[in-house]
Amino acid sequence: MAVSSSEAGANQLRKNSLGVGAVTFLVISAAAPLTAVAGGVPISMLLGNGAGIAGSFAIVTAVLLLFAVGYVAMARHVKNAGAFYAYAARGLGGRMGGASAMIAILSYNAMQIGVLGLLGAASAGTFNPLIGADIPWWAWSLIAVVIVAILGYRQVDLSAKILMVLVLLEYLIVLVIDIAIFVKGGDAGLTLEPFSPSQIASGSPAIGILFCFAAFIGFEATTIYSEEARDPERTVPRATYMSVVLIGVFYMITAWLMAAGAGIDKLVPTLQGLKDPTTFLFELAGRYVGEPVPTIMGFLFVSSLFAAVLAFHNGVARYKYVAGREGLLPDSVGVTHAQFQSPHVGSMIQTVIAVAVVALFAYLQLDPVLAMFTWLTQLGTLGILGLMAVTSFSVIGFFMRNGAMGENAVVTKVLPAICGLVLVYLFVYIFAHFGDLTGAAGSLGVILPSLVLVAAAIGFILSHRLAGRDPSRFQKLGSGAYS
Repeated sequence: MAVSSSEAGANQLRKNSLGVGAVTFLVISAAAPLTAVAGGVPISMLLGNGAGIAGSFAIVTAVLLLFAVGYVAMARHVKNAGAFYAYAARGLGGRMGGASAMIAILSYNAMQIGVLGLLGAASAGTFNPLIGADIPWWAWSLIAVVIVAILGYRQVDLSAKILMVLVLLEYLIVLVIDIAIFVKGGDAGLTLEPFSPSQIASGSPAIGILFCFAAFIGFEATTIYSEEARDPERTVPRATYMSVVLIGVFYMITAWLMAAGAGIDKLVPTLQGLKDPTTFLFELAGRYVGEPVPTIMGFLFVSSLFAAVLAFHNGVARYKYVAGREGLLPDSVGVTHAQFQSPHVGSMIQTVIAVAVVALFAYLQLDPVLAMFTWLTQLGTLGILGLMAVTSFSVIGFFMRNGAMGENAVVTKVLPAICGLVLVYLFVYIFAHFGDLTGAAGSLGVILPSLVLVAAAIGFILSHRLAGRDPSRFQKLGSGAYS
């Protein structure tokens, strides 16, 4: 039997290795701030509600802060690298925990591998002209896989240090553009119109809101590092709130200034006139700042994508480790490296899967951005929204089972119920309109979102089988360092 995190022994994640700052940067890097504002924001403006995206980010930030209230309340009592899985198991029972574990593994796999597609394409576009070669996108993706595999195999604090540098550079370059637009007053002066109800409700606000949620994916990973954090009762809640606020304020201000930079009335026509809307921020950089900022952005855009790939790799490796440690997957998966105390087996499995999927998309000659990136990251977004809904109801179940434990009813019941219902609605909406939102035509628009349900069914079956062969172990699902 695998050793639980609550037992002494070598088979543990590296304890006391991450402070508030390290956990925050691991999480923010998964949200890939430069990737979101350079890639996601222009597309959401074009397809969604134009300048109203800034207001949409304000709404989503508020919803996620409400979600975080119950989330961190439970984090004070359940410390487990399985995060969503552990919360579902402790709040709604082992079978729901098993279903959540497999959805999490599918979702983080999809997010990481999807971003690998965009990383490969961006790397080819940035580096091929410099070296005078025509290296295909998939080769660049595989180079990234190798580097991530090395870092994921080693101790997590090394990854955190690298991600901290990359994320700080991302923020810095965008802030330079923001300040330039602010100082120059944009195209026709600064206004708060993007935050008005009329702007938020313009165009297709539902699509805008969905893109905004997708831009935050990764913030929820603070609890994944709870077993490796210093003083997790304080570190995890602080890192969670800091992540939401830093990401949300950054997105709101940048989206507002991007709209102002083009002009509120000119924004959508400008985006429609671009061959590639993801060049919009680069063009604003050229207009308001000038060289070498656009060139530097090209390199940082690649590093932003790499940081996201590394962060998602770390997350999914830990989910696999916990699923193996607690009996859902083979015990051999639930072990840590003797020296680095990293979930090296889960990391290696993730590397093999990434190589296989990249090879498949390359063999089928599918577009790395429109197909691989869009389809897989939206699949991951769908799964994680579902997990967040389950987690909201798990918070209610956990405190109903265990009593208030020092928390009040608003924190443990009212806010989780409201957030849970909002997230269920979003999940159903994305599931029903997946093909339209992602461009996955025909049956593919049904098959891809259905993978979330398939993963849930597999997890339910695995946990049910565990209950039959080892009832005591089943009862401990999600407990880990439970106190």
